Amino acid sequence: MADKDVSTLNIQLPAKCHAVLAPKRRYKILRGGRGSAKSWSVARYLAVLAAFQKLRILCCREVQKTIRDSVYRLLKDQIEALELERYFTILKDSIRGTFSGSEFLFKGLRHDITEIKSTEGIDICWVEEAEKVKEDSWTILVPTIRKPDSEIIIVFNPEEEDSATSKRFLQDPPPNSISAEVNFVDNPWFPDVLRREMEYDRRVDFEKYEHVWMGKFKRYANALIFKGKIRVDDFETPDGVPFLFGADFGFSTDPTVLGRMFIREGRLFCDYEAYGVGVEIDELPSFFDTVPGSRQWEIIADSARPDTISYLQRHGFRIRGAEKGKGSVEDGIEFIRSFEEIVIHPRCRGAKDNFLNYKWKTDRITEAILPIPAAGSDHWCDAARYALERYIKAKVSVFDIDYTKLDLGLEKGKHSRPPSSIW
Repeated sequence: MADKDVSTLNIQLPAKCHAVLAPKRRYKILRGGRGSAKSWSVARYLAVLAAFQKLRILCCREVQKTIRDSVYRLLKDQIEALELERYFTILKDSIRGTFSGSEFLFKGLRHDITEIKSTEGIDICWVEEAEKVKEDSWTILVPTIRKPDSEIIIVFNPEEEDSATSKRFLQDPPPNSISAEVNFVDNPWFPDVLRREMEYDRRVDFEKYEHVWMGKFKRYANALIFKGKIRVDDFETPDGVPFLFGADFGFSTDPTVLGRMFIREGRLFCDYEAYGVGVEIDELPSFFDTVPGSRQWEIIADSARPDTISYLQRHGFRIRGAEKGKGSVEDGIEFIRSFEEIVIHPRCRGAKDNFLNYKWKTDRITEAILPIPAAGSDHWCDAARYALERYIKAKVSVFDIDYTKLDLGLEKGKHSRPPSSIW
């Protein structure tokens, strides 16, 4: 293959993605909602190109602390799906073309920007989750990609109209650029598991549906309950930390959630989850088993489903219903908001979605924000309230919690430690 035209290659891509990726352009911009196969398409496109010609490809995002934060796994999966394994040598932190001599590099703009400035000979730069890229990062990155005929591929889900990426590439796009809005409706392979989540959001929270699934700018930022509190980070869970488990059961097509959390230094960490739409009762044991420790630690669950709680008890889970009561939702929200941060591991996609989109209702006529939480993104947040129930009822400060103990001297015999043989 002599050039970078993917149009003759026998790979399947959504038509809109193909129309952007195939031509020769300096800037190739794919934006839109979840489930649109934007990143999947770029990974397939680059895997085929790199298999047959020598290319130096920089894959970057604003924050990348480890290789797990990068598109490394997505590229590896697409290489395998396209049966191109023999064309690549896949190393721990890079991917190289066995015959072509291609090389994939993975960098974080915020922490590796000095190193990126000195990187020479980049043919293609893929910027993933570009909505998060700051203006100073763009200012340094763009002139760094200076090889003749080099390309910059930009993939993002729009958030705010005044973000650096939206201003630079949507409001006033540079010359020699091509772009497309790509959403789930443009993806012929949109999976059923995501379709159920999409249909739920469309039914219960159309505003969120338009933002998350249709790629529209978020219009409800001022109504967000946990605005400014959320940090998504690939943290390591400390050894021996006591865990809190909360569960919220879905009804019909609603999501079912089991969340694992721990408290440390005034922060709430969410490190594992089971999150699914349409989970049947007989599927719950295996569903809960995907969360490490779910059979050892006590789970506090939605008490509106005593039959489901009883079923899980019979299948070996230490689970009981939350006590709830008047004002429990508001008290729980206030308590969770009192954490300095809510830190969410990237693998907890349901937690990220729910906490970032949980909002107060607004008056349809006056547009005033009401002190009533809206339904739709409350499932993980409810699970967290149940898990934290004893602290909330005890009215303690999150900074007074001794995170090496979970009972806080509360009512004897009703603590969340596992049996002493596990402790």
